[in-house]
Amino acid sequence: MIISRVMFVLGWPRWLKRLSALSLDFVLCIFTTWVAFYLRLGVWVKVWGEQLTPDILVKPDSVVIAAIIISLPIFAFFGLYREIFRYSGWPAFLTIARAVGLYGLIFIAIFTIFGVEGVPRTIGLIQPLLFLFAVGGSRALVSFWLSNSYREQLLLGGLPKVLIYGAGTAGRELATVIRNSKKMQVVGFIDDDSALQGSVLNGLKIYKPEKLAILVDTHEISEILLAIPSIGHAKRIEIISKLSKLKISIRTLPSLHDIASGKITVSDIHDLEIEDLLGRDLVIPNAALLAKNIYNKVVLVTGAGGSIGSELSRQILQQNPTQIILIEQSEYALYTIKQELSKAVLGNTNKYLSIIPVLGSVRSESVVRRVFENYSPHIIFHAAAYKHVPLVESNIVEGLLNNVYGTYNLAKLVCEFKVPNFVFISTDKAVRPTNVMGVSKRLGEMVVQAFANDLSASSSTIFSIVRFGNVLGSSGSVVPLFRKQIKDGGPVTLTHPDVTRFFMMASEAAQLVIQASTMARGGEIFILDMGQPVKVLDLAKKMIQLSGLELRNEKNQMGDIEIQFIGLRPGEKLYEELVIGENLQQTDHSQIMKAHEFFIPLSNLEHLLEDFQAVLASYSDVQVKEFIRKIVGEYQPQSSG
Repeated sequence: MIISRVMFVLGWPRWLKRLSALSLDFVLCIFTTWVAFYLRLGVWVKVWGEQLTPDILVKPDSVVIAAIIISLPIFAFFGLYREIFRYSGWPAFLTIARAVGLYGLIFIAIFTIFGVEGVPRTIGLIQPLLFLFAVGGSRALVSFWLSNSYREQLLLGGLPKVLIYGAGTAGRELATVIRNSKKMQVVGFIDDDSALQGSVLNGLKIYKPEKLAILVDTHEISEILLAIPSIGHAKRIEIISKLSKLKISIRTLPSLHDIASGKITVSDIHDLEIEDLLGRDLVIPNAALLAKNIYNKVVLVTGAGGSIGSELSRQILQQNPTQIILIEQSEYALYTIKQELSKAVLGNTNKYLSIIPVLGSVRSESVVRRVFENYSPHIIFHAAAYKHVPLVESNIVEGLLNNVYGTYNLAKLVCEFKVPNFVFISTDKAVRPTNVMGVSKRLGEMVVQAFANDLSASSSTIFSIVRFGNVLGSSGSVVPLFRKQIKDGGPVTLTHPDVTRFFMMASEAAQLVIQASTMARGGEIFILDMGQPVKVLDLAKKMIQLSGLELRNEKNQMGDIEIQFIGLRPGEKLYEELVIGENLQQTDHSQIMKAHEFFIPLSNLEHLLEDFQAVLASYSDVQVKEFIRKIVGEYQPQSSG
């Protein structure tokens, strides 16, 4: 409201601004005369007409008239009405002083030296002094009110107020970024270090965590920003758990390196990572295993623009291959990951690393053949797949052609060109599948198993499979959906209150996939340890809570976000599994296990795939599902429940 009034005044035409200044000085002539008589006589008198006081008969009106007649022409002559108040400063005040000085000389000559009946001679001295302070003060006040600094103060007061948790280097840098952005107002720091508590950092006080609840209430804090990048994971989870009780939004910042290099803005401050919600301890990867199949080699990633493929590409880049070949059929996804990796190369120690974007599908033999002929990859990570369960369920034929025949086409050419390593990215939905996406990935596994166990194929290529569950934040994950629904005010939609899933961060999954590839001897299905399954309902509740909102339910009708259950989708399980049989074996890596599961010999499988193509050409979902059961006996399609 105040800001809008300020902007309204600044929008007045020039003549109206000058008239307002004249009117102000007119009022000040009367006001200062009135005060001057009080200071001289000790009583308040009327500013118009003759009045009898305890001392003399006074005529204040003659002083008022003289003040107006003398001051206004002098001020106009000195250009005071040409000045724009919000640009007034010390030079303008000197001009006012000179104008009032001339006014005072004339005033003193009239009322003090020569004298006027009914006017004490000291009025000639008192009134000009009061007039100087009144005119100068009014100009300064108006200038401040209309100036940029005042508007900035008003704008700052209207900004969201935040606290920064962590008064170290990251916290200081974050406070500077926020101050420069003028998008938030930092109220202070919170820090666990007792040596820092109570001190002032860059004008902001550092408080102890016990003061948080009081600060949130008294300062109307809207967000707490975590600036503790170097803290241990367990301690971070402990802090977040305590903060979640405050019913306030909690956000975090990028790496300290990004802040120190000046590359971030306030828009880079992001929501909590999901590992903070799950409380999982991340395992540090084995650097030697990460580099073994990648360093100084040509690496190919299919589906490079997807959530898994793009993260694989990021992790591969850090191991300094000579080339990364990105195959992707989505033009925008390919452009995005290519731009990201090209930018990352600039900061990489290997400046000669080249990134080759290939627009096309793994179903196209000509596209894949041309890539193999031109670049001779050492290892292929096959992540290209249609993975969205409801979409594949509605587009059965396309899902199977892409996920099964794309894999077969790629594996066949891998053997022809004698590519040393081939890694197939699978999913927990391939285990006792109940949906077409899952069964298509199981068929893809069987294709890779068949090639791995065929002597002519496996003599030149090590085929392996890596199977894991949901990747947090991926295009098929519930997390982006929940974030959007919470941002839109709800409701958050869940299929069933008892649905549980395995979850893993994309970076962690990609690192484990790369490490598993180095352990392959041919035909293994590597199973990533996903930890304990997570109830999706609990995840949704945590996301609502850490957004600073309250769950709305029967017990709390005044809450912010409601959770609605919409029923299981076709083919959706309540619980996912990672292993078909019981023959799980531990590897040298604590989070990677392996299994050897049922497969069909390559010659038999190829005959089945030929027959299957004819069934797919019919576009009959019933016939397609019947044929799938002949190949994958554990496939049990379900309806929504």
